[in-house]
Amino acid sequence: MAIVVNMPRLSDTMEEGTVAKWLKSVGDKIEEGDILAEIETDKATMEFESFNEGTLLHIGIQEGDTAPVDSLLAIIGDEGEDISALLGGGASVSESEAKSAEEEVVVEDNSEEVQGGGEIPEGVEIVKMPRLSDTMEEGTVASWLKKVGDDVEEGDILAEIETDKATMEFESFYNGKLLYIGIQEGESSPVDAVLAVIGPEGTDVDAVLSNKSGGAKKSVSKNTEKEEEKSSVASDNNEVSKSVADGERIFASPLAKKIAADKGIDLAKVSGSGDNGRIIKKDIENYTPSASPAPVAAPSVKTENAIASQPVSMALPSGEEGTEEVKNSNMRKAIAKALGNSKFNAPHFYLTIEVDMDNAKASRAQINSLPDTKVSFNDMVLKACAMALRKHPQVNTSWNGDTTKQHKHIHMGVAVAVDEGLVVPVVKHADLLGLTQIGSAVKDLAGKARNKKIAPSEMEGSTFTVSNLGMFGILEFTSIINQPNSAILSVGAIVEKPVVKNGEIVVGNTMKLTLACDHRTVDGAVGAQFLQTLRYFVENPVTMLA
Repeated sequence: MAIVVNMPRLSDTMEEGTVAKWLKSVGDKIEEGDILAEIETDKATMEFESFNEGTLLHIGIQEGDTAPVDSLLAIIGDEGEDISALLGGGASVSESEAKSAEEEVVVEDNSEEVQGGGEIPEGVEIVKMPRLSDTMEEGTVASWLKKVGDDVEEGDILAEIETDKATMEFESFYNGKLLYIGIQEGESSPVDAVLAVIGPEGTDVDAVLSNKSGGAKKSVSKNTEKEEEKSSVASDNNEVSKSVADGERIFASPLAKKIAADKGIDLAKVSGSGDNGRIIKKDIENYTPSASPAPVAAPSVKTENAIASQPVSMALPSGEEGTEEVKNSNMRKAIAKALGNSKFNAPHFYLTIEVDMDNAKASRAQINSLPDTKVSFNDMVLKACAMALRKHPQVNTSWNGDTTKQHKHIHMGVAVAVDEGLVVPVVKHADLLGLTQIGSAVKDLAGKARNKKIAPSEMEGSTFTVSNLGMFGILEFTSIINQPNSAILSVGAIVEKPVVKNGEIVVGNTMKLTLACDHRTVDGAVGAQFLQTLRYFVENPVTMLA
């Protein structure tokens, strides 16, 4: 069955998009994950991938043309399938048909307004769940930073929204009072669902939502039912801990559950300070475990003798079995999908070398002795990789089906661990930056990532990735390629050990580097030559200062 692909909303403020380039033609076979086109948004030009399989039957927006979000972009289906009904229904129709269809919609809208009681009042704005990343299909409200009745200024942070890539702050573009919250903390909703209503005080919110859509009105009643359910639970349970004993649900935000799981805290023992006793982040952070039970006194000698004279019981200790299902975050689901696709679609192979780090340690000590200068070993590896990529451009590529993209720019992805999973900020044009500039860029991007301040555009466009677990004492490991990159470097710990130099055994410092390559674009000899060049730069840091 044919599937209509609409112009996506690839940024939170995007209202229309321009097709910069089609990477597929009508008649081409499409696999899930294939890049269909490059689409220019109001912020950047981004690759748009297919979520469907089949044959590209129709292109609705030509290269260079601009169209609003949700316009018909393409149709994918079975080869030879009749799509005339889809095209006649509002895709590629004549101007007269489009005009009549538009008038029809206007008439329907007017009838809805009459039934709903009029238009949306001036100054009232309906805020929808934004699409904060290119692959986001739904969002979860991690926390509200405003509550109903609060004054909202343009630029104020309304809420923290968890996407498939990160938890990001969502700011208001309007002034007024927060009149209505459509998605409660911990709840997930599709992109474009009603998130909130902002407007003048005293506005009839029910009328506004009724005018907007019947679905919005239904969501109000649905949320009301949920609130009533929560209130009912709260009135029945003054203490949240009772809910586990009675087999009832514990109300806690996803972030609170995540922190509690990391710290090994039993949610049943935590009192919630949120609405209706809901456990939130600060409750977990402020939780202090109660004192452990007093130790049992040791039995007397007489008691021990009496026990010894009795038959020995072989009964094994009995414990309670327990399993808890924790909802996967959007970020975790996105990581699973991306890395699963990479591991099973790209033929990985791995190459490992051991690098002498004596000169690197001495050079780093000299560099860091300068005022206001701080360079890490990871910064040195990033710079060395960027310079090696310049000499081996075949590694700085992306597989694209019938073609291979050979990137002339070098953008280094840096894997950064955050509470919810893993993100990869990108240092742009790393080969043109000095060591201290790379260090400053990595520090800034990593800080933004951990503080949930990083923008999607700062995590896009990498051509090569570095993952460093050396700081955790990991000696050697392999990574999954961060597609569409062709390779990723795994950096181990620096180890002090006996080595042979000039025929003598001396104490040296070594580090293992493992390169994972996509065999579709990088052959074994190419990967080996890249590592040889990388070794030269790392072992001779002075060459990176030129």
